Amino acid sequence: MPHGHHHHHHVSAEDGDTRVAWAVAVNVGLTVVQVVGGLLSGSLSMIADALHNLSDAVSLLIAVWARRIARRPADDSMTFGYGRAEVVAALVNLTTLIVIGLYLAYEAVMRFFEPQPVAGWMVVIIAGFALAVDLVTAALTWAMAKDSVNMRAAFLHNVADALGSVAVMLAGTLILIFGWTWVDPAVTLGISGYILWMAFGEIGEVVRILMLGAPPRLPSEQVLRTAEGVAGVDNIHNAHLFQIDEHRSALQAHVVISAGEWTRADAIKTEIKARLDAAHGLSHVTLEVECAAHSCAHPARIGA
Repeated sequence: MPHGHHHHHHVSAEDGDTRVAWAVAVNVGLTVVQVVGGLLSGSLSMIADALHNLSDAVSLLIAVWARRIARRPADDSMTFGYGRAEVVAALVNLTTLIVIGLYLAYEAVMRFFEPQPVAGWMVVIIAGFALAVDLVTAALTWAMAKDSVNMRAAFLHNVADALGSVAVMLAGTLILIFGWTWVDPAVTLGISGYILWMAFGEIGEVVRILMLGAPPRLPSEQVLRTAEGVAGVDNIHNAHLFQIDEHRSALQAHVVISAGEWTRADAIKTEIKARLDAAHGLSHVTLEVECAAHSCAHPARIGA
């Protein structure tokens, strides 16, 4: 089945926007507290966590903007609708995360060569506060994460933030007990690595949609064989299977009607569409019908 064919609608659009607005507010407030605390305590890992939280707030703002645009109906300039606004927003957010992750890794490596004193007690207190805020934000976005690549990314970001806050608390505790200042850049490297792992894990699907790739769990050949299983179909060619957005996929193809079956061409086309919808959730299907005697010469199976 294609990704997202059976999706849920647990949260209304307005309620979802309100939740995201609250999530943005608490994350911006947390970022300010963490940056000030990081500068006062000398903790790079806390500043790393603050940057991640700020990126979450920005990504949530972009997600709200994209959600609003995506709800617009199709018009003469965007005939497929505006659903891809969320995919574009996801690309922006994930690319930003990658840049932040690389920057933090660089700063952490530099800190190994030039150690700085760290006030462990302040790190632990502010990281504990950050953990509470991360959990609140994750709770606000959890229900919406099932329906949107944007909100799913935002939810994962906040889970990562919560783990980062736990790691920062651990670093502060070890500095207090043992005076191990090297733990701070080590934790920063860990946060950086997790950010990069998460971002690269998500960005592939986003790029695939923007590149008009076929749904990852819906092989093109399998779809074409389903269509060719309809009685009266000689073959399918010049096929384009692609994702319109996260939840909708489409197929465009030429259908060659078998010799002697031309009078049933419309019925065959209708049956193909019904079977593709039932078997693969493909409701956006555009078919060009050809008779066997006058079909395309040397057609490509896929594309062209």
